[in-house]
Amino acid sequence: MASSIAIFGAGSVGCFVGGLWHQAGREVTLIGRPSIRSAVRDNGLRLTGHDGLDLVLHDIGFETEPSAMADAGVVVVTVKGPATADAALQIAAHAPAEAIVLSLQNGISNVDILRHALPGRTVLRGMVGFNVAWLGNDRLHRGTSGMLAAERHPATEELARLLRATPGELVLTDAPLELAWGKLLLNLNNAVNALSGKTLLAQLSERAYRRVLAASMREALGVLAAAGIEPSRVGPLPPKLIPAFVSAPDIVFNTIGLRLQKIDANARSSMADDFAAGRPTEIDFLNGEVVRLAERIGRTAPFNARIVELVREAEAGGRRTWAGEELLAAVTRA
Repeated sequence: MASSIAIFGAGSVGCFVGGLWHQAGREVTLIGRPSIRSAVRDNGLRLTGHDGLDLVLHDIGFETEPSAMADAGVVVVTVKGPATADAALQIAAHAPAEAIVLSLQNGISNVDILRHALPGRTVLRGMVGFNVAWLGNDRLHRGTSGMLAAERHPATEELARLLRATPGELVLTDAPLELAWGKLLLNLNNAVNALSGKTLLAQLSERAYRRVLAASMREALGVLAAAGIEPSRVGPLPPKLIPAFVSAPDIVFNTIGLRLQKIDANARSSMADDFAAGRPTEIDFLNGEVVRLAERIGRTAPFNARIVELVREAEAGGRRTWAGEELLAAVTRA
C-alpha cells in the first residue's frame, strides 16, 4: 500500500481524522472547500477533545482540487451523503485505479453508491464513532467518546498497525455492514438534535426528545430484525437495550447515560450544523435508510418517515425548532 492518504471532502470529520493520522506520522492530504483551506492555512488546525486531547498542526497539506489524490494509496471519503455520487466521479477521474477507497461516512447506502460507480476498485466500509464540531475557525472538537473503525483488508491492517496506540487508532471489523447499522441507530439522534435547536447535552437531557429517539430506534430494530440484520454493538450498551435506556426517566438517564456517553457541552450533531449553514442534510442516509429498508421488505417505518418529513420541511424553509413534547406529538401521531 502506498503511504499517501487523501481525505476527500475534508470538513469537520475529515479534517479531524486526517489531522490525527498526520500527527501519527502518516502522509495526509486534505481535499475540501476553499473556505476551510483558508482557515487551516491562516490559523493552523487545532484538534481538541472531551478527553483532554489538544493538538495544534501547522504543516498539514490542504488542497481544493480532486487532482490532489493522483498519488494516493488510500482515498478516504468523508463527504456528506448527498455528495457521494459526485465524489465517486472525482475518484474515478483522479485517483489511481489501485487506490483503496475507504468510506468514513454516515449511513449505509454510500458504500453501495461508491461500489456501483467504481467497478473493479476496492471500496471498504468504515465508521467514525464520535462527534466532531467546529469551534471557531481553527478548532475542531471531539465532543463524545467513540472509535474509528474500518472493514478488515490488508491495506487497513497495515494502516491500523501504523496507527496503533495513537489518538487516531483504527479498529478493524469483519462485520462492517452490521457495524454500520449499529452506528446508524445512534445517528438517528442527529435529526432529533437538529430539530431541537439545542446542543447534544441539552437535548439528551430532556426525556421528551429521548422518547422520540427511542421510538425511531425501536422501529429501526424491528425493521432490521425482519430483514435478518443484527446490528453490532457500537457504544456501551447492546443495540436492543438502548431504546429502553434512552427513554428512561431523567433521573436515571441524566445520572448514568450522559456519563456513559461522555458528552460535553460543546457537542452538537452535524445535521444541526447543516441547518445553521443552510446546507442539505443527510436525512436520506440516516432515518431514510430505515424507511427504504422497510419498503424493500414490505414493511413501513412511520416514525422514521415522519422525522424525514420534518427535516425536509425544515430544509425547505419550514419550522426548524421544536420543543420536546411538541416533537414527540408530531412524530408519534404517525
